[in-house]
Amino acid sequence: MEKDIILEVTNLTKYFPVTGGFFGRKKLAEVKAVDGVSFAIHKGETLGLVGESGSGKTTVGKNILQLQRPTSGEIWFKNKDLASLSNKELRPYRQKLQVVFQDPYESLDPRFTAADIIGEPLRLHKVKGGEYNKRIAELLKLVGLSPYMAERYPHEFSGGQRQRLGVARALALQPEFIVCDEPLSALDVSIQAQIINLLDDLKNKFGLSYLFISHDLSVVRHISDRVMVMYLGKLMEVADRDSMYEKPLHPYTQALLSAVPIPDPAVEAERKVIILKGEVPSPLNPPTGCVFHPRCFKAFEDCPKVVPVMGETSPGHHVACLLYKECWP
Repeated sequence: MEKDIILEVTNLTKYFPVTGGFFGRKKLAEVKAVDGVSFAIHKGETLGLVGESGSGKTTVGKNILQLQRPTSGEIWFKNKDLASLSNKELRPYRQKLQVVFQDPYESLDPRFTAADIIGEPLRLHKVKGGEYNKRIAELLKLVGLSPYMAERYPHEFSGGQRQRLGVARALALQPEFIVCDEPLSALDVSIQAQIINLLDDLKNKFGLSYLFISHDLSVVRHISDRVMVMYLGKLMEVADRDSMYEKPLHPYTQALLSAVPIPDPAVEAERKVIILKGEVPSPLNPPTGCVFHPRCFKAFEDCPKVVPVMGETSPGHHVACLLYKECWP
């Protein structure tokens, strides 16, 4: 790993078996949720991961955190391959790897008070007494909540406040890397901006690194330093934020960005929206060659035959497409 890389993923795959038979033990097929994904995240960086529902982006996050074990591949953090460690060996690393979940109401136990929710990871790691109470008050203040709210239950908070609780819980053990799995999708637009600003402030204050998973390209543009686009378990394009949004190369990225509304009626009326044909194919039986070719508006005869690899078209801008075959390694 390079010195400033905090996490590196190499050839990550996650296949879910589909079973049948009388006892459900016969393997009939595999759902290829993540198929050969590789990337790195630098210290202090926010890496956005976007894609349609079913693209495999949440599975990537769960595999990094070892909430699901990968089928194959390596996940390097602090010079250790997390995928090769036992649950016992993983425990010291879990302090430094945390998650903010999609739905703040579903991810918070309704029987626990705010203090219980934030304090659970502290108790697991033997933080007690006065230090425990002091830390909870500090964390509530850190995310913009008052310490007097510590004895409230989740249903007594608004949606934005519940998500702040989720962020406070993730910060409890002073992590270095946080997976933000669609943390804004259940919130109103006005509240989304507050949570984005909170995450950005915390990143700058503590030197955090984020994997920010979302289907909302506008949100990802606001918070990310670099962006990855995923489709049917594979990475299509990786670039810094400005390059991705100003000069997208992959036809799938171009289609996604063309659907993002522009708040200028004159520009919106003039631009061309790319409408993709068909539906996302089943990961049980993905297309041959480039997985995007059945829906691609630039597909040609080689696309169903050749699996594209990531090629660097310009410094830091990588794309997996046969249109840029001359850039392949």
